[in-house]
Amino acid sequence: MTDSPLTDVEACVFDAYGTLLDVHSAVARHADDVGPRYAELSAEWRRRQLEYTWLRSLMLAFTDFESVTREALDVSLKVFDLDTALIAPLMQSYRSLDAFADVPGTLAVLGQAGFSRSILSNGTEDMLAEGVRAAGIEQHLDNIYSVDAVRIYKPDPAVYQLCVDRLGVSAQRVLFMSSNAWDAAGAAHFGFQVVWINRYGQPAETLPGKPVRTITSLDALPGIVGIC
Repeated sequence: MTDSPLTDVEACVFDAYGTLLDVHSAVARHADDVGPRYAELSAEWRRRQLEYTWLRSLMLAFTDFESVTREALDVSLKVFDLDTALIAPLMQSYRSLDAFADVPGTLAVLGQAGFSRSILSNGTEDMLAEGVRAAGIEQHLDNIYSVDAVRIYKPDPAVYQLCVDRLGVSAQRVLFMSSNAWDAAGAAHFGFQVVWINRYGQPAETLPGKPVRTITSLDALPGIVGIC
């Protein structure tokens, strides 16, 4: 693997949750109501949310991501013996997560250079539309693709194929960005070129599919595609 710029990219595609949008900002806004273990609650909620998507895919029991997110939160609150009255405000916050600081500028630079910028996400169309508006990045995105169209969750190949079909480009010319190591592996195994945004210093997964680059911030992405 070299560090030379990638020259065969036609489309830049991003995961949303954890990559562009900070999933932990929802609970952080309600830290006083949740109490001192708010960070633990947020981690538990995220873990269960992802596990439920994988399990439902294996069970062929799809339900939309908002329902999965609510179900995961309900159980997580019980784990910490917290009032389920927190469900409503936390779910509302989840629909308006903060964008990471490196997101708006990177998306803007890619757009100025002529790259298409899309989201491919487990989120519902409504959640994603509201989320990018609230985060102030709507103007920097050309397309938003939801797994609702195929009714199965990442890392099922049908999700990544959805993006190929909608964009009309070969998988090898899609550059896919995710902060989730399992998603990065799934996308690479499918055939995308993948940049893993390792925001939290995690070890690499021992799964099929390897990223072509690993970076800690989206700030490095323009250099990878040779535009600055």
